[in-house]
Amino acid sequence: MNLQLVSRQPSSAPKSTPLLFVHGAWHSAWCWDENFLPYFAAHGYAAHALSLRGHGASEGRPGLRWASLADYADDVASVAAALPAPPVVVGHSMGGMVVQHYLAAHRAPAAVLLASAPPAGVIPTTLRVARAHPLTFLKTNLTLSLYPIVGTPERAREFLFSQAMPRAQSDGYFAKLQDESYRAYLDMMLLNLPNPRRAHNTPVLVLGAADDKVFTVSEVQATARAYGAEAHIFPAMAHDMMLEPGWQTVADRILAWLAERGL
Repeated sequence: MNLQLVSRQPSSAPKSTPLLFVHGAWHSAWCWDENFLPYFAAHGYAAHALSLRGHGASEGRPGLRWASLADYADDVASVAAALPAPPVVVGHSMGGMVVQHYLAAHRAPAAVLLASAPPAGVIPTTLRVARAHPLTFLKTNLTLSLYPIVGTPERAREFLFSQAMPRAQSDGYFAKLQDESYRAYLDMMLLNLPNPRRAHNTPVLVLGAADDKVFTVSEVQATARAYGAEAHIFPAMAHDMMLEPGWQTVADRILAWLAERGL
């Protein structure tokens, strides 16, 4: 499987531990390259972001509908294995659950879960979406396509971005969104939930957004408890924390946490 990998290197010799960023549903590597990859490279890290199969410029678009979380975790593993050293893995949203599956089978120096799907699954999120947009939810299930949930600039802004983001900016990000695997959604519902006890005692940083319409603060806090961590919640921020106004405060929190661990 040929997977797109976007990499940013520091101007001098990089730190010994690289970073590997894993995007969430509807996104691809571009979402990390807007802000995070150059920022972390400027702070000395070799920073990489992959596009999971069927996303961005990666192969697998025809079979995207039935790509599983296990497939996505295999994508992360194959990219991680090709790096000079085991990376710190950073996952956003669905990518956070992919990272949780990766940790169950592979050792990592550390992991960061950013507005991550909780290990208990996405049934509460599903119910919130169904109540807010019943016809859109019906279309999603009739067509086996997740795209209708974010299929207009208005719904993308509702679920992913805060009102503080300029409309032209959120519309530009909307234009880059794509469909997502229906099978992966079923996995996140209940077919293949991760087991935090299998995470090899990997240090985990859990970050969430106070105004997230996809995963609530209580769900982020539950994720943190499952990994023996504390959740850090950023005020006045929505789901796409790496793109939101104030993204640098999120990146700085990650940098400080990595420095505390000598990474």
